[in-house]
Order: sequence, then structure tokens, then C-alpha cells
Amino acid sequence: MTQEPDEQARGTGRRALLGAAVLGAGGAVIGLPGAAGAAQGGAAAGHSGLKSLPVPTVIGHRGASGYRPEHTFGSYNLALDLGAHVVEAGDLVPTKDGHLVCRHEPEIGGTTDVAHHPEFADRKTTKTLDGVPTTGWFTEDFTLAELKTLRAVERIPANRPHNTLYNGRWDIPTFEEVLKWQDEETRRRGRQVWIYPETKHPTYFRKLGLGLEERVAKLLRKYGKDKRNSPVILQSFEPSSIQLLNKLVDNPLVVLLSSADSRPYDFVEAGDPRTVADLITPKGLREIAGYAQGIGPTLDLVIPKKADGSLAEPTTLVADAHKVGLVLHPYTMRNENPFLPAEYRRGTGADAYGDAFGAFRTYFATGIDGVFTDNADTALLARADFVNS
Repeated sequence: MTQEPDEQARGTGRRALLGAAVLGAGGAVIGLPGAAGAAQGGAAAGHSGLKSLPVPTVIGHRGASGYRPEHTFGSYNLALDLGAHVVEAGDLVPTKDGHLVCRHEPEIGGTTDVAHHPEFADRKTTKTLDGVPTTGWFTEDFTLAELKTLRAVERIPANRPHNTLYNGRWDIPTFEEVLKWQDEETRRRGRQVWIYPETKHPTYFRKLGLGLEERVAKLLRKYGKDKRNSPVILQSFEPSSIQLLNKLVDNPLVVLLSSADSRPYDFVEAGDPRTVADLITPKGLREIAGYAQGIGPTLDLVIPKKADGSLAEPTTLVADAHKVGLVLHPYTMRNENPFLPAEYRRGTGADAYGDAFGAFRTYFATGIDGVFTDNADTALLARADFVNS
């Protein structure tokens, strides 16, 4: 995404782009391709790729995971119903027989009913996942046919007890099913549906002989969605995964960034001593801009938190990223108290909503280009407030 060099001009351009969008929970976006263009993977007239998205972009994090078990078609469809501009469908992990499925992690004990399947009791094991001992059931130990006998459940029931109503309703989607769903929903809704899949633990899976990037690229090519203007944004916490994808496909690419003191696991494996703090320097951002179009930082990299959990002053990350042409899609805004900065919490209930609108307003004011959120409807109302203020 090309940025204006002058901040005032850039802000004016942003407001003009914002004004071009139809705001509200159900609105399609003016300028996005309709069904005919979408079927060809093309972009709207006068726009291309990421530039065709409204700013700030509302990205449905694992669908509408504030209201439905994450990474299910129930969650993905609701995100579209609520008006999300993009749906994060999904976090990609492989099966034993090489299919890509959508799960938050390869360990599925917390997101499926696998523990209630006695036939899979002996699959429970402990593995070292990116250096961390992890116990449970792992997708790479199941065939796709076996995984399809499982059903999704709510991952954080203490925060979302209402979501447990839907436990067992949906199965685990494959990435190929998601690509077909994207086309079907684009035709049905008359507006281009965008997706934002992530390669999960790519170094770990490559060492198992289950490389993710080639499988992603093969499916994108099969469905004609491997182009610069294709409505599929690819993301990963491992820069080397994005660098490899940059060689395999022409899709928009985003490097995800965790806490400043963390190291991407591919750096750990390669003996690269750099941390995320090094990647968000002007030098690091210029390097990222050489192979990606955006970054997905944790919200704390945009506005750090004080010791009491309240917000400190914003960093220069937004301005620094924009200077080298990178868009910023931070993660993750959620409505519940435990996930909000301290000053926006209301009461102490783990499942109670805080002042999410206030938090959205503060983050939008930094100039971010979009945000991942579990609550797309809240985000869109906050976005309308921000644009019209």
C-alpha cells in the first residue's frame, strides 16, 4: 500500500477512502468487485489488491469468534453477516495425509471434542512445539477422514460461556473448503469476500515433512487465487515462511509480530539472534517491505501498556511502517474485560464486556490500517464513530 509522504496529506487521503465505504454492519463496500469480477480473482476498476479494502479494515478474527466457536463455517458466515471486510479463514495446519485444515493450533484438545472420542484416546501425547512441551492431540497424527469425525468447541468457555451453546455443531474446515466457500459467498452476497489465512508453525511442520507453503500455493493456484490482486492475504509469524510464499505466489503478504522481546521461531532454529524489537526498527521494517506488503503487530507494539495494564503513549511503529509502504493490521480486539486495557474494563466479570468502543477509538486514532477483532459488529460501529467524528 503506497503511503503519502506528508502526514496531513496522508490523513486526507485516508478520510477520502473511508468516505467511499458503505458503513454499517451489513454494508458491501463500494469499489469492491462484484460476483463476476470476483470469480476471476480480479480487483475493482481503479483499485487493486489491498488498496481496494476500506481503511480501517475490520478483519473477523477466526470468523466471529466472539459469538461462535472459532474457525468454523458458523463463525466465518456470521463474520460476513456482521459486515466484516475480511475473514481470517483460517489458521492452517496439516493432517497426517497432507491436507490443510483450519485450527488455531495443531493441538486440538481445546478446540474440538477429541477428548470424548475413546477411539482416539491413544493419540494423546506430548510434543515439543516451537520449543515448548505441549500435551494433547495433534492434527498431524490424524488423517483428514479422522478429523472430520470431530466437532468444534469453544476454546475459552470461561470468557464466552454463551458460545458453548454451539459446541458440536460444526466440523473442522479444510482450506480447500474455505476457498470454495469464499467463491460461493462472493456470488451469494454480491460482494467480494476476502480471506486472511495464516501458516502456523511452518518450521515445525517442515521438519515433519509437511511443508505448508507449497501446499498453500498449490491450492491457491488451483482456484486462481495466487495473484497480486487476489482477495487472499497470507500471514505468518515466521518471516522465512512469508519469504518463501513471496517466491511461490503473488498474493499480498503480512508478517505477524509478537511481543518486542520475542524471537520468531524460524530465527531460533536458524540461530538468528534478532528479536521482534529489531524487526520494528526502521531498518527491520525496510527489510520486511522488501518481501511483504504489511505487518500484523500485537496491539501492544502500537500502544504499550503500563505496569497496571493501562495504555501508555503510542510508539512510532505506525508512522515508521507507513514510511516504507507497509500497512498495519494489529491483533486482537475483543469485547470482554480481560482482553481490554485496564482503563476500559467495566467490573470484574471474565465474560463481561468493557468499554470496547473507547478502546477501538484509541487504537484507530493511531492511524492503523485495520484491526483483527473477535467482534466485527462492535468494530464496525466504532469505525463509523471514528470516520464520522
